Amino acid sequence: MGGVFGAVSKRDVVYDVFFGVDYHSHLGTSRGGLAFYDSQDGFQRQIHNISNTPFRTKFEADCSKFRGNMGIGCISDSDPQPLLVRSHLGIFAIATVGIINNAEELVNNYLAPQGMQFMAMGSGAVNSTELTAALINERATLVEGIQHAQQVIDGTMMILILQEDGIVAARDRLGRLPMLIGRGEDGYSVSFESFAGEKLGYAPDHELGAGEIVKITPDGWETLVKPGSQMRMCSFLWTYYGYPNSAYEGVNVEVMRNRNGRLMAAAERQGGTLPDVDYVAGVPDSGVPHAIGYAHEAGIPFARPFVKYTPTWPRSFMPENQAVRNQVAKMKQIPVRDLIEDKKLLLVDDSIVRGTQLRETVDFLFDNGAREVHMRSACPPIMFPCRYLNFSRSNSEMELLARATVERLEGGGGHEHLDEYTDTSTERGRSLRRHICSQMGFDSLEYQSLDGLRQAIGIDPCSLCTYCWTGED
Repeated sequence: MGGVFGAVSKRDVVYDVFFGVDYHSHLGTSRGGLAFYDSQDGFQRQIHNISNTPFRTKFEADCSKFRGNMGIGCISDSDPQPLLVRSHLGIFAIATVGIINNAEELVNNYLAPQGMQFMAMGSGAVNSTELTAALINERATLVEGIQHAQQVIDGTMMILILQEDGIVAARDRLGRLPMLIGRGEDGYSVSFESFAGEKLGYAPDHELGAGEIVKITPDGWETLVKPGSQMRMCSFLWTYYGYPNSAYEGVNVEVMRNRNGRLMAAAERQGGTLPDVDYVAGVPDSGVPHAIGYAHEAGIPFARPFVKYTPTWPRSFMPENQAVRNQVAKMKQIPVRDLIEDKKLLLVDDSIVRGTQLRETVDFLFDNGAREVHMRSACPPIMFPCRYLNFSRSNSEMELLARATVERLEGGGGHEHLDEYTDTSTERGRSLRRHICSQMGFDSLEYQSLDGLRQAIGIDPCSLCTYCWTGED
């Protein structure tokens, strides 16, 4: 995934951008970058690898060297950025969040005939931000270039561009990702996560619509391209990777997750599947608010039978060796034995993707004396890897636990019956849950329904992207 933050002001904004980007650290663990503009020093930029070190510690020393009343920065799970670009459109810094599924096609069809060259990354792939900048530079104006890039890119592309006179911000064409302008005493911010600007003193001023492009200066902002009529905002923002303090389309993440848990428990009570357990617990961290809502609605005590030890194992610590990564995941989990031993537990997680770490968590609870472990997923079975955002590391449908189970049950051709498998009331839906329970060691398993998830979010269902569950755009 990734996140961006920018600020323009009548004063220096180096530390605003530094802290604003740092507040997006939950969205990326690979690269971080900052870029500033100062009328005397011009453009300044720095990029660091943050795969084993938090963003803040890598950039603290740089901040004393930067100057500027305008700046942008990003957290990325892939490409080094922001990039500095010089073209017929002038000099500018650019940062992006998104995914380009047709990168090779764009390079071959649009750019190769012109003899353009790209810096290849270690994998041989082209930097998505560099490719986006090249597409923008194919047009006569910056705005025309942004629209061109977003139109030809198969995927999603949110863009921040730092110029000498301000920031141009473009929300992706179908609004799958959020972008919010904040207003301060002497300037403005633009941010993926709404709380980042608010915490720095920028009051929410305008949430960009799908495909909207704005120009932001110290004196204000103006819309250069009005929003489109269609939106497909990612439902997984609320379910998993959005930060609890943020709000998207007016819906707070923590509030939605709590409401989602209550709806799950109410549906189970009505359907007669509410189990007799001692405690309801959330899988830290994003499963916790779903679990709190579930516990309150079910009338079952909420507890934390295990906690994550994060002071020495931050999220950004990602050893390259898979065995060491698995060991780190285990070392983070510290049991509270009095809440586990001889207890019947119900765990709520935000989702079940591949199930690897979840199986280890269940084994960990049984190893520490749990009598029963029941599992609840706060979203429907995930059947498709996301093709619009980089939130999932799954490269194949068969890496997804639910989809792989369907294929085994059907002996191939499972895609013809996915609607039945995601419907908890059908025999195929019940069969899916039974087989996953057997495979993972759960005593019972239930998923939130798609209708229940939409109800928990509470905005027009036609404005939500649910591709990972339905395979439909």
